[in-house]
Amino acid sequence: MPEAVVLAGGRSTRFGEGDKAVADLAGTPAIRRVADRLAGPVDRLVVNCRADQVEPITDALSGYPLPVTVAEDETPDAGPMAGIRDGLRAVDSAYALVVACDMPFVDPALVEYLFDRAEGRDGAVPRLSDGWFQTTQAVYRADRMADACAAALARDDGRIVAALSDLDYAVVEEAEVREHAAVESFENLNTREEFEAAADRL
Repeated sequence: MPEAVVLAGGRSTRFGEGDKAVADLAGTPAIRRVADRLAGPVDRLVVNCRADQVEPITDALSGYPLPVTVAEDETPDAGPMAGIRDGLRAVDSAYALVVACDMPFVDPALVEYLFDRAEGRDGAVPRLSDGWFQTTQAVYRADRMADACAAALARDDGRIVAALSDLDYAVVEEAEVREHAAVESFENLNTREEFEAAADRL
């Protein structure tokens, strides 16, 4: 039973007033846009967020066809790696996709492929031609990545790639990604201007 962890606990400092996770994106809350794209390749959703976000996010996901669990931040504002740790600890299955709530173009076909590539390993992490790992649209073995995140945080290293050093994971290069999806899948929206531009495409 594949699951997805949607990261929504960031403060959206570049977005301005309001919470980016539930901001309107072409008539639909941003987090619902992401969730709707995941309804095919996963069977359950875990949303990591702050306590003050629970009610608006629950409202945004009202009527969603899959079970949804909210995993509140153990320590608010501790960064995305803490959110990954907390979200993955709420997962019931061996593997889970981790995806940010501001990635409305996440491609279901790529998600399914990442689950396949992660099988027997600790994860499958895309890496684009610029060398950047796409750690917030990747599949991880839930218990191993949660432990790796906790260990990195204990070392006072909040970089998600620091957790990867403890894992045996498959690197999915850009050429391989493009066999299943456009790199648009990794596009994330940070500003209201980017929301407006994305709305024209949705």
